[in-house]
Amino acid sequence: MSGATHTSSAPSPTGAKPLRVGLIGYGLAGQVFHAPLIASTPGMEVAAISTGSPERQMRALRDYPAASLYTTAEELLRSTPQLDLIVVASPNRAHVPLGVAALEEGIPVVIDKPLAASSADGELVLAASQKAGKLFTVFQSRRWDNDFLTVRRLIAADALGPIVRFESRFERFRPAVNADAWRELAAPEEAGGLLFDLGAHLIDQARLLFGHPVTVYAEVDTRRPGAQVDDDVFVALRFAGGEIAHLWMSVLPRVSGPRYRVVGLRATYEKHELDPQEEALRTGARPGDEGWGHEPREAWGKLSSEVGGLPVTSLVETLPGSYESYYAGVRDALLSGGPPLVDPADSIATLRVIEAAQQSARTGAVVKLGKR
Repeated sequence: MSGATHTSSAPSPTGAKPLRVGLIGYGLAGQVFHAPLIASTPGMEVAAISTGSPERQMRALRDYPAASLYTTAEELLRSTPQLDLIVVASPNRAHVPLGVAALEEGIPVVIDKPLAASSADGELVLAASQKAGKLFTVFQSRRWDNDFLTVRRLIAADALGPIVRFESRFERFRPAVNADAWRELAAPEEAGGLLFDLGAHLIDQARLLFGHPVTVYAEVDTRRPGAQVDDDVFVALRFAGGEIAHLWMSVLPRVSGPRYRVVGLRATYEKHELDPQEEALRTGARPGDEGWGHEPREAWGKLSSEVGGLPVTSLVETLPGSYESYYAGVRDALLSGGPPLVDPADSIATLRVIEAAQQSARTGAVVKLGKR
């Protein structure tokens, strides 16, 4: 992010008083993703932030001077009568207790991914939501990646024919072990490692395209010297429709494979470049800025097929990425009483796939899954 001060809210589309949002946690997730996206959503405002880090407190005051600042999540939770939504962007171990506590206070909740360290813990939050009758959803932001939106459009338009194989990679060369990052923490309750971090996105995307998998096979390894968590992961999913998804997550490759390679019986789509929204948010850009979510022509994917028996390769313009759609959907669900765009049951089902992947990696066997 840049050092500029940001407004805590965008104008409401209806002229009504903005929904007041309390943000628990101001690390990477809270500072780079949640706060900017909330503040950019018409009809929402960043009203309160809690963080125990003095450095992050200063940053929060500088970024959102109109927001109330608390040093603990408990202090922020005591202010719930003044809030319309709580966003839990704390370390993973606190997702479930803080989410349940907010719901018990009668406040709707957004929880960052991964929702929990186990599907059973995820079910606890869902039960609290149902008991309170309050909205609960999970921040599955990569449903609005530009490349994934493009893949969904191609499949929906039957541009590839019946899908045979769906390949999805998230590989970033990061060989050093950062002992302070939650991703490197080995205790089970921390939900560290790439399977929870990136797998929560890649598995969610595959499920959104093809439904709940019927079998899971996985290789989950720790390769870097000194690392305590998985840093090189492969997951294979088979679906009822016959589709096979191969998912890679790794910090080891110096040269990454394609972000997507989708093989159909009539055509293949291949895309290399990552969605630009995360990097844009890190550098201070915001939804609504010129060029937001777009990428240059040279980053577009390619569709390979044939016409009249001759091979044809064409560029496919990538749809604009749209992380802002997530919080617009949360706003609309709060105002209308309707369902959120991300059903929390989907995130719990993704945790079940992660658990099956862990079991497969331990045993070397293919694991059969029941219904979602």
